[in-house]
Amino acid sequence: MAQNQLLTITTGILVCWVIIIIAWERIAPYRKGLPFFREGFWVDLVWYTLIQSYFLKILIFDYIIAPVRQHVHWADWHLLQSWPLAVQVLFFVLTHDLYIYLFHRFQHSNKYFWRIHEAHHSGKQVDFLAGSRSHVLEIVINQTIEFAPIILLGADPAVIPIKALVDAMFGMFIHANIRVNLGRLKYFINTPELHLWHHANYQEVFHANFSTKFSFWDYLFGTAYDPGHAPGNQPENWGLGYAFPKDYFLQHAFSFKRFDEQKLLRYKLFTQYYHLRPAIIKKLSGITHKMGSKPKASVLKQQEETVW
Repeated sequence: MAQNQLLTITTGILVCWVIIIIAWERIAPYRKGLPFFREGFWVDLVWYTLIQSYFLKILIFDYIIAPVRQHVHWADWHLLQSWPLAVQVLFFVLTHDLYIYLFHRFQHSNKYFWRIHEAHHSGKQVDFLAGSRSHVLEIVINQTIEFAPIILLGADPAVIPIKALVDAMFGMFIHANIRVNLGRLKYFINTPELHLWHHANYQEVFHANFSTKFSFWDYLFGTAYDPGHAPGNQPENWGLGYAFPKDYFLQHAFSFKRFDEQKLLRYKLFTQYYHLRPAIIKKLSGITHKMGSKPKASVLKQQEETVW
């Protein structure tokens, strides 16, 4: 199958999966009352999912992996070429998932690497899109280690889009605000009921539930936490136990230098920058209002308070 055709198919599957997850969150929510356009929705969608992913794809594949490939010739060993495509995909899914478990666990135990992981835990309203919130350096490390072996070992080119699809589907699934019971399968496949606990602000789960796709890593290494009930539903029960910036660029700066985002509003230039995007949203909402689509006041207020 041509690579372009495969990309079309995997993209179509991903779009269908997004629709299914969104509907699933509305039908069987894990936390009732969680709004679709929750706090940080536009930051996660626009900055992390679209803009950051686009530029990091170019950086990782063209400026990191490609130069390494010119000097590393592991493909000459012909280790994987004879394997069926499905076996190649399963091999890289399993090995990378083990790496992610170990690196994720390390990040929670190292104060420096926690700085590039805390953004992922900063959301207090976790949903299918929340998994996209990850620090630039964290993505560069993880995706370089994920895709470099696939290319350097000469695996079938189809492995990359297929594995990327599996990653995206699982990422949305385990972060989705859905109530699902897989029975005994939860000891093998990771689920929202396990991973959402990992995003809760409880000391007992800070060093637990590190798995991404396969939960058996947590059970195998003794880091599984499954109390049989959901976390509390108050803001303090989720996310971080300390204030975290809402702005995309400040979230990255915060990993290098601690500061109070609200205190920066004392500076005129920062205030103008901070309220620029909400002001644009408000203006666009006003245009929509004039065109005959009158938004509710509560919606406008929420848009004004949202920082992209």
